[in-house]
Parts: sequence; structure tokens; C-alpha cells
Amino acid sequence: MDSGHGRKFERYGPWRFIRPEPQAMWDSALDDWDADGEFVPASDEDGGGRWVFARPVPREGWELDWEGIRFNAQCTPFRHLGFFPDMAPVWGWIRQRVHGLEQPQFLNLFGYTGVGSLAMAATGANVVHVDASKKSVAQARENAALSRLADAPIRWLVDDCSKFVAREVRRGRRYDAILLDPPKFGRGPDGETWRLEEDLPGLIANCAQLLDADSRCLFLTVYAVRMSALALRELLSQSLGHLGGTIEAGELAIREESRGLELPTAIWARWSR
Repeated sequence: MDSGHGRKFERYGPWRFIRPEPQAMWDSALDDWDADGEFVPASDEDGGGRWVFARPVPREGWELDWEGIRFNAQCTPFRHLGFFPDMAPVWGWIRQRVHGLEQPQFLNLFGYTGVGSLAMAATGANVVHVDASKKSVAQARENAALSRLADAPIRWLVDDCSKFVAREVRRGRRYDAILLDPPKFGRGPDGETWRLEEDLPGLIANCAQLLDADSRCLFLTVYAVRMSALALRELLSQSLGHLGGTIEAGELAIREESRGLELPTAIWARWSR
């Protein structure tokens, strides 16, 4: 809805929130941000913080919809709301790339609460959804039920993404499309440590082995790191260049309602054929 002074003013269904956004370095357009809740960050640089509510907001969450996909939004302790709306054009782009394939094979790594997996399953894709968080995968299953896709061909896996992809390579598996949305830092279900700058190159190299001459695309998004989209593009060029096709890079952004400014949220790189 609006942004400025290091914050953003958002609407999720009937509820309005204020969250920190360091890249909103400009002045806001609206004089009054009448929000139901605000996430106040901690004073240190290690993250953390808390929600402060001006009015009651359902703690168990509320339902939202994206092109017929129903899912639960919720104020999480990590300042997120259970999904990332800037990923909507990514899901749409992947749908376009696999259009015309009968039951395309789709791998969603770091799949979070599963909205992207459900977006693909709704088109008839066979989906493998992988995330290290048992809670996130449980929420993804609940979102599948909300979307009447509980019986869709989706494998819900609580696993370390790097280890899972390495096993898929050994199994000789292939996919038509792969989506990766890795965090800067994370831990696997058995205490594995994920550090983006150290572990991403190996993961991309293994993902390349899951693609072949008939595969359609790979999309990589990266948030909250000091890294260039050009660096991601060159990483994909090195690992996927032998497949031919096109490699591109850029930024994801959300466009304000107030005046149309584009608020950057992430960098991305993608390969497609």
C-alpha cells in the first residue's frame, strides 16, 4: 500500500500491517498508516523482534487466495506472514514454461508453506516439495487441504535440500522445472547447517544434473544478502550453460498502490528453454 522511512505498509486480506524494510529509503506517500499490527525489530543486528497489535488479529491465521489456491496467512515470530506475495509472478512464469507438458515433474526446494507447490499441482504437475522445517511442511499440507489438493500428486518431504538433491542425482532422477528459494542461513532437520554463499554453488551444480535436454526451467531467488543478481547469473551460466537455452537475472519487486514505486525484495536468476 505504501512504503518509506525503512518500513512498508501492507494489506493481507482484511488486515493491515507495518513491517521493517531497509530498502524503503524514501519518504512515504500516505500521512496515516492505520495498521492492525506492526513488527518491531530488535535493537541488535541479529534479527528478532516482536509483533505489536493495535487491534485483535487472528493468531491462528486467516485464509487468502491466489488464482484459486487457498492458504493460511499468519503473523509469524520471524516477521513473515506465511507466504511471499512477490513470488506470484515466479509461479506464473514456471507455469508458462511447462505449459503443454503432460504431468510435468516439478521440484520445489526450500518450499516453505507450499503455495508454489500447490500452484504447480493445480496445473497437473507431479510435485516434490522439500523443506527442512517440519512446521512449514505441516502448514503446506494444511494449505493443500484448504485448496482441495490434499490428494494431488505431491511428495511432502522434511529433509535437508542439499542432501536430498545429492540423493536424487545418485538415483538418476530428472525434472522439468526446479524452483529454489533458499535462506541466507538455516539448519536441516538433523542439525545440518546451510550457509548460502558457501553451499549454493554445490547445490546448483547438483540441480543441473537433474535437468536434461527436455527440461524447461530453473528459477533461483535470493533474499537479504549482499550479493548481485549478476553473480547469480554467472553461477547458473557455469553450471547450466551446457544445456543451452537462456539465462537471465534481475530483481523481484512489489509495486505500491500509493504512487507506483517499485520496492525491491529479492534478486533472481533463471534458466529456461
